[in-house]
Amino acid sequence: MNTSNVRPINSMKLIYLYISKVFPLVKQELDGWKEKARHAPDARLCHQALESIRWKAFHCQGGSIYALYPGINREEAIRFITAYQTMSDYLDNLVDSLEVQDEKAFSQLHLAMQEALNPEAVPSDYYLYYPYREDGGYLEKLVKTCQDSLAKLPSYKTVQEEAIKLAELYSHLQTYKHLSLEQRESKMLDWIAPYISDDSEITEWEFAAATGSTLGIFCLYAVAYDSKLTIDQVKMIKKTYFPWICGLHILLDYFIDLREDRETNQLNFVAYYNHPEKIYQRLNLFLENSLQQAEQLPYPQFHKVVVRGLLAMYLSDKKSMDVNIQSIVKNLLKNSGLGVTLLYRLCRQLRIRNIL
Repeated sequence: MNTSNVRPINSMKLIYLYISKVFPLVKQELDGWKEKARHAPDARLCHQALESIRWKAFHCQGGSIYALYPGINREEAIRFITAYQTMSDYLDNLVDSLEVQDEKAFSQLHLAMQEALNPEAVPSDYYLYYPYREDGGYLEKLVKTCQDSLAKLPSYKTVQEEAIKLAELYSHLQTYKHLSLEQRESKMLDWIAPYISDDSEITEWEFAAATGSTLGIFCLYAVAYDSKLTIDQVKMIKKTYFPWICGLHILLDYFIDLREDRETNQLNFVAYYNHPEKIYQRLNLFLENSLQQAEQLPYPQFHKVVVRGLLAMYLSDKKSMDVNIQSIVKNLLKNSGLGVTLLYRLCRQLRIRNIL
């Protein structure tokens, strides 16, 4: 399909379709994955699969905004995004919740994230070094679902290399940041060092944050519906999403988790800023750069709604009411314009009604 002649949806209609049409389809897909997870013979893997869906369904809801990108197949997009994000959340639970701290095991598990983006890949033995493995084929089904969806895209070959690079970075992050307290920081800095130069616009920990987002992959999936997609367009999308939009996404996530992560001794990239004013300055920089870069992409309004939606979604979370970060939250909302304020109020209402 050539999406160059497809008319974009205006912002309010986009949000209406997102809530009324996308959310129900995401729930339907997640219900299907819950049913598959229940058949895992190992009770621990079954539990982690179900818990990842129970507590992280909003990740799939958020990512599925790309199902409204102009000119794509909505149902197929939701199928891919939900499967890929569910896999990400499930693997996150496996490396974080079962008292396993094995770099080799974590790396092997996350091959799934990379192979899911290669329609020709034969699935590896993902649990090879992990102490639990009987999942009833759950992880491999997630991988296969993604591969089948990608094989149908007219221009997937044009985006595949960049998508897999993002998945590799994500896999490295998940492997290193869940190691023991004594190892994780030095391992991560050694991994990041080759990517950061003296004139880099971002810090080591901001780079690490950007690697933790799947939004760049979802955007590359969406644009691959365009049969006339060019390499130059792909490079511009990659530059916009990584580090700016992806970085904003994960920095906001860590920002609202500051107190919780301090109490549980979890690695938090925002905690590396040495002053609240620095937190505001850097978050605002990522926000401004995301919006500016989005102007250069096809359908800029769509990407700007994504950016503003990130701010509204995370800052409407009850964790953002923490007295220690409230002043930063207020300043970000105050300086982000009417569009963010309206989306913020909408997200608050959706949370009150348990829709988000």
